[in-house]
Amino acid sequence: MAYYYNEPSRTFSEYLLIPGYTDENCTPANVSLRTPLVKFRKGEEESAIYLNTPFASAIMQSVSNDTMAIALAKEGGISFIYGAQSIESEAAMVARVKNYKAGFVTSASNVTPDQTLADILELKSKNGYSTVAVTEDGSPNGRLLGIVSSRDYRVSRMSTDTPVHEFMTPLEKLVTAPEGTSLKEANDIIWDHKLNSLPIVDGNGCLMYFVFRKDYSEHKLNPNEILDEHKRYIVGAGINTRDYEQRVPALVDAGVDVVCLDSSDGYSHRQKKAIDFIRGKYGDTVKVGAGNVVDRDGFLFLAEAGADFVKVGIGGGSICITRETKGIGRGQATALIEVCAARDEYFEKTGVYIPVCSDGGLVHDYHMTLALAMGADFLMMGRYFARFDESPTEKLMINGVFVKEYWGEGSNRARNWQRYDMGGAGKLSFEEGVDSYVTYAGPLHNNVEMSVYKIKSTMCNCGVTNLEDLKKNARLTLVSSVSIVEGGSHDVILKNK
Repeated sequence: MAYYYNEPSRTFSEYLLIPGYTDENCTPANVSLRTPLVKFRKGEEESAIYLNTPFASAIMQSVSNDTMAIALAKEGGISFIYGAQSIESEAAMVARVKNYKAGFVTSASNVTPDQTLADILELKSKNGYSTVAVTEDGSPNGRLLGIVSSRDYRVSRMSTDTPVHEFMTPLEKLVTAPEGTSLKEANDIIWDHKLNSLPIVDGNGCLMYFVFRKDYSEHKLNPNEILDEHKRYIVGAGINTRDYEQRVPALVDAGVDVVCLDSSDGYSHRQKKAIDFIRGKYGDTVKVGAGNVVDRDGFLFLAEAGADFVKVGIGGGSICITRETKGIGRGQATALIEVCAARDEYFEKTGVYIPVCSDGGLVHDYHMTLALAMGADFLMMGRYFARFDESPTEKLMINGVFVKEYWGEGSNRARNWQRYDMGGAGKLSFEEGVDSYVTYAGPLHNNVEMSVYKIKSTMCNCGVTNLEDLKKNARLTLVSSVSIVEGGSHDVILKNK
């Protein structure tokens, strides 16, 4: 006879937090949302990667590209670049994130002195960078001859076939710094000479790196940004269970910080095989998340397989119809509570803490705090991020409202059959996601700032100032259908806004 769970499968909307004592230290300014991304061992070391904001953007074509990854890393969260694209394309996105911000940046735009203004304009259109190095051979590390910036030319007054050497700023007029200059020294030189960029050259006059004024300024504007040891943004990438032997090495070469197996059902030998490959080739140096699962058994399977974090959620996404199509899944709140209990049990037994990511089912901002109180270490969201300027899709006007396109990885549009891999033919047999629109919400920074403030404010109401205490001390109550109605505005006539 089949096994039947006694309790129903519940969603976040069926719970509320009960306030706790708020002391004088419980103010949003004192709340820390720092949280581990990957596993660590009790008493020996901390997690190799921490987030300052517990947000991850979903592994979806309509959500996570390099633009989203840069914007979210500035806020302290992480993006997982979507894997439903060619290996070369995904690796290039990762590389663009890693090269976007660093203390010492390898030049991404380079020309020879005999190239033309047309080449400069093409480079700027292609990668968006306004600083172009002029080297003897046109390589990033060739002998430096000069620099072209946007103030060196006027398109309206110059012919596009003008040679670069006629309008570049030559080496003798540049301020440079020698090999071995520290980042602090470089920033001091930039400040003293009022520069936008400082070339670092070796003893032979060859260009090594640039240090940019904007990097220092952006760091001051984004105190929560997450950086690696080379002061580059942290970025993740999605992988599947088919081509990981080729995809993972390419992503590692591009500088990826963590990969994540992207699957609707992670309780599978295919995920273990993929993790075994990564561990065999890279040991623990390459971090890999796995999932998705919805119960204790699924978590323990992936924990024993060697996952660095585990994603929870099947069928809870706003564009996901897995439950409707296949009758598989579980209410996100119930799934999260059981998996986090298993995580804590595993920690007590082994001393290894494996972070849990709640993926899907987050409709309102208060759901975020509920998920964190239920034990999630960080949250993966698709619809939430798809609404912002930084997502890959176009802003459209539909019926007088600005929207952005948003589609599921299991839709025919995405055709991401690898995510639903059951070992069959390489095609999408039926849809498990829909194609839709979401209401446009503006820039990521403004929206994330507001959501984070709501989380911090709610944590203060619970009497806690960090996520560890929230998990330990939160008190939650189930709510009835009547009390859900009572929780919104009722028995009044609302004014038109």
